[in-house]
Amino acid sequence: MNRTLRHAILLAFAVSVSAAPAFAQKKDKAESTTFATVNGKAIPRVRADALIAGQAAQGQPDSPELRKAVTEELVRREVLTQESLKKGFDKKPEVQGQIDLARQGVLIGAYLNDYVRTHPVTEDQIKKEYEDITAKLGKKEYKARHILVEKEDDAKAIIEKLKKGEKIEDLAKDSKDPGSKDRGGDLGWANPASFVPPFSAAMTKLEKGKFTETPVKSDFGWHVIQLEDTRELKLPGIDEAKGQIGQQLTQRMVQKHIDDLRAKAKVE
Repeated sequence: MNRTLRHAILLAFAVSVSAAPAFAQKKDKAESTTFATVNGKAIPRVRADALIAGQAAQGQPDSPELRKAVTEELVRREVLTQESLKKGFDKKPEVQGQIDLARQGVLIGAYLNDYVRTHPVTEDQIKKEYEDITAKLGKKEYKARHILVEKEDDAKAIIEKLKKGEKIEDLAKDSKDPGSKDRGGDLGWANPASFVPPFSAAMTKLEKGKFTETPVKSDFGWHVIQLEDTRELKLPGIDEAKGQIGQQLTQRMVQKHIDDLRAKAKVE
């Protein structure tokens, strides 16, 4: 069997276990529930349905090659399972624990998929989230440099050097920010929401080319900030962003549901 396709089949099986898609298509009552038989042991057709549906969820079209690959994978699994049972691995506590966890994973996936299906994110929710995000981001991006130090007096000393004409790019070599010190303190283009509030508040008040004349305190230490430039922030339209926003809202909804169930659970 094609190794790439076999790998995809294995991945699809993992996806079907964790996400538990609705793979059980309606079958004609007369159709056999047995997909294949290995050493006299029947392989249920629902296993093949699970693998095929897992592939379909990833965009793999149904085809004779796919079904051949699914058949081979299920036969290999059955052969190995039978050998494992002969060795008595199913009776080992650690294996039983893993089986229980796998069973839980399937049930959890089925439950959460059904919850998402019955609680769809609405267009109004997506629109409101988009409006909230755009309002928070504002209309500008800022290009700034900064120097981070541990003590306020050190920040004041840097400010005095800047007033005397020294370059922030040169002074930044002593910055405590490992992400920007080697770039002369350059933070690149960023939205104010990307920074902690004290930093953003000070940066957005600066005029182009100016630096903070008093040190800015944050949880990271003391900052000296210089604003290099600003530009209009270009955001994707709602039609372009709605897919990602919808996913985020769904994830948030599911996490809240899990947290609510956990809070109600009686744990002894």
